[in-house]
Amino acid sequence: MSEQTENTVLCGANSYQQKYYLNEAFSNLPQTIKDELQIMCVLYTEEVGGILTLEYEEDGTLVLRSIADDMDYYFDEISAGLKIRQIQTEKRELLEALELYYRVFCLGETADV
Repeated sequence: MSEQTENTVLCGANSYQQKYYLNEAFSNLPQTIKDELQIMCVLYTEEVGGILTLEYEEDGTLVLRSIADDMDYYFDEISAGLKIRQIQTEKRELLEALELYYRVFCLGETADV
């Protein structure tokens, strides 16, 4: 049995508690980026529901994860997946920049720009 490493959460929004979270480890991001992340996450949970988190995998890949309570009958997994793909398309530059940021400043890789 292999041990699963925990991803590093960048930020997330929870429609059930109506809260937004930004990991304090990323508080040095520019305010405009932090604002854009908050708007993106909150709009997602307002539209789709559930919980959305942006997480860095061990290799620095940024993934968007959507989960819902088992008893949330209004949550639609298909709509959630479509909305995530829409965000990945519309916010591609932002998400790629955040991956580069994490790889350079957190993983210590060199930037190949």
